[in-house]
Amino acid sequence: MLVCLPVLAQSTKQYLTVGELPKVAGKRSASVQVKIPVSVQAGFHVNSNTPSDEYLIPLKVTWKSTGALEGGQIAYPKPSLEKYEFAEKPLSVFTGDFSVVANFKVAANAPAGPGVAVGQLRYQACNDRACFPPRTIEISLPYQVQ
Repeated sequence: MLVCLPVLAQSTKQYLTVGELPKVAGKRSASVQVKIPVSVQAGFHVNSNTPSDEYLIPLKVTWKSTGALEGGQIAYPKPSLEKYEFAEKPLSVFTGDFSVVANFKVAANAPAGPGVAVGQLRYQACNDRACFPPRTIEISLPYQVQ
């Protein structure tokens, strides 16, 4: 039982953080986009949105429907191919600071005024020796329909 405690303690640690999102504003039927600032702790990496093997958990951003903003394409940065001792072939990963770009369309019938779109960023962090349980971070995007 004592052997499990260090692993459990590590599994609650945040290896990836999402910065504050700027408020977006747009008119009905207009397209808007936001850069989501992401930072991976030094010494760690997360699998890219297109991991090297199907069993690896990709970084993925999803949005819940608000009725006012319709989620569109998510643009991920170009991943790095990194070789780690625990893998036979290079892995497609993100490290350090990067941005994910989320595109939206303001609904034609969106009510004027402020709101908040809620999304999730799911990832699996690893270091050069092990991978940790996947985590999901909630993202809040303030918006203004003009």
